[in-house]
Amino acid sequence: MSAGRVARVAALATMLAALWGAAPASAQKNQSQTFFEQRLLADGLTSKPIKELLRSGGGFVDRGVVFRDLTGDKRDDAVVRVHSGGAAGVVAVYVFSTANRKGGKLRAIFRSQNLMRASTRVLKGVASYRTSRYDPYDELCCPARITQSTLEWNRDERRMRVKERVTFVPPPVAQAPAAP
Repeated sequence: MSAGRVARVAALATMLAALWGAAPASAQKNQSQTFFEQRLLADGLTSKPIKELLRSGGGFVDRGVVFRDLTGDKRDDAVVRVHSGGAAGVVAVYVFSTANRKGGKLRAIFRSQNLMRASTRVLKGVASYRTSRYDPYDELCCPARITQSTLEWNRDERRMRVKERVTFVPPPVAQAPAAP
């Protein structure tokens, strides 16, 4: 092996070792992630599995915390997702708010803590989320059903509630045409 090739291999090995040992940029939490993780861990109504997931370091509060007014009080509320850190994807969704009280305490006004590969959406002040529903032999890519839940603010209870829940069969996964 030539000296130049040995030097290139050594440089590549050094670079790979540095990258392997360095934490990825996505592993560094932003302020919103840290803030809401602390709130979830302190909340007595956060489920034990979610707390364990957050404490283990495998799960995390998703970087994409969404701030929008969902309660009609002209103050932003927060849609917070907890990610499993693995194939299960987003496993919990929370909505935090001061719930129409001036100087009110920030609290979770909605929790869904047993989801699988969930996604969220906020459109025109309405929050919704989707979660995959698998049958025993479904591939990870292709759940048998998807459930979409739309939330609404209940002023009397000072809580978000599911307004509508619809379960449907997703369209089939597009497949490449067979070779001739």
